[in-house]
Amino acid sequence: MLVLLPPSEGKATGGSRSPLDLGALSLPELGEARAEVLDELVSLCSGDETKAAEVLGLSEGLRGEVAKNAALWEAGTRPAGEIYTGVLYDALGLATLPTAARRRAGRSLLVFSGLWGAVRIGDRIPSYRCSMGVKLPGLGALGTYWRNRTAMAEVIPQAAGRGLVLDLRSAAYAAAWKPKGALAERTATVRVLQSKIVNGVEKRSVVSHFNKATKGRMVRDLLTAGVTPSGPGELVEALRGLGYVVEAAAPERAGQAWGLDVVVTEL
Repeated sequence: MLVLLPPSEGKATGGSRSPLDLGALSLPELGEARAEVLDELVSLCSGDETKAAEVLGLSEGLRGEVAKNAALWEAGTRPAGEIYTGVLYDALGLATLPTAARRRAGRSLLVFSGLWGAVRIGDRIPSYRCSMGVKLPGLGALGTYWRNRTAMAEVIPQAAGRGLVLDLRSAAYAAAWKPKGALAERTATVRVLQSKIVNGVEKRSVVSHFNKATKGRMVRDLLTAGVTPSGPGELVEALRGLGYVVEAAAPERAGQAWGLDVVVTEL
């Protein structure tokens, strides 16, 4: 099973004194594209701070992220699983997973990124600020940039192999790579819906906090249980066995992904 995750906007700071080694990252086929994006981002942030903040969509309180990006080649690094924070990663709780589950996480979790394309949680990276929605002056929109890279189109299917793909990415990150053909038919996308009774009528809505926390807990539960569903149908049964309320929509035609709704009433 390959689990595709979004990164987090907020990231942990600090790290070892060992600087970034692009050649040591997983999915080395993405190395050339990673270097191109990294050089462009560092160049942008080494110049006009106001322009850089505008391009990156940073508020006044986050202007310090520009200087941090400018020093990415020399910055200390930490495993990506420690760098990414926020609601989903808090609920996932990588650091507190049992040993066997942590090993499974290292093999199965893939975090998409505007800067790195995609990394595994054990890859050592510096803290940075660059979302997939950013349009870098020399490269354009990063979602389009990564989607057009031949290496990205090839390496993600290779990582998935013949197994299930559980796609938990937000729309911006899903734009960087989309499964096709038989792989799409082994892919399940998940939407988390909060269910509330209003005047005796059930109403469902997408609430960001519920969405992220539930996805994090769901991945943690799957890793801890050690289940290895081979396809979306088996995934649905596994999640129901773990206590989740899941409604599944099989593809209407060949080459499409499954859509799963996970219905929750509380965090």
